[in-house]
Amino acid sequence: MPLSDRELSYLWDMQNAAREISGFMRGVKFVKFEKDKKLRYAVERLLLVIGEAANHVSPQFRHKNPDVPWTLFIGMRNVVAHEYGESLISRIWIIATESVPALLKVLDTYLPEDQT
Repeated sequence: MPLSDRELSYLWDMQNAAREISGFMRGVKFVKFEKDKKLRYAVERLLLVIGEAANHVSPQFRHKNPDVPWTLFIGMRNVVAHEYGESLISRIWIIATESVPALLKVLDTYLPEDQT
């Protein structure tokens, strides 16, 4: 079953934000990430985009595609929007360096190059 334009749009937003995070984080060590406010704020903003878009993907699509950690990214959006502190920096680092690349691999299977 082909994806609706609405689903494609949200998945594209997620994919685009994940690519941006991956590009920003390439070769960056935690110490640099922790000290670089601009980088942290950019990654936080992109995580908000991913979480918001994930939240708008239909429950039916999410249910049929459990290989995407939907609740992780939706939950992280809520954490970034409402929580602050040192532990948040560590959590964002882990999401950005581990979960985002895994998400991107899955999204790339949904959205081949010629559709983006």
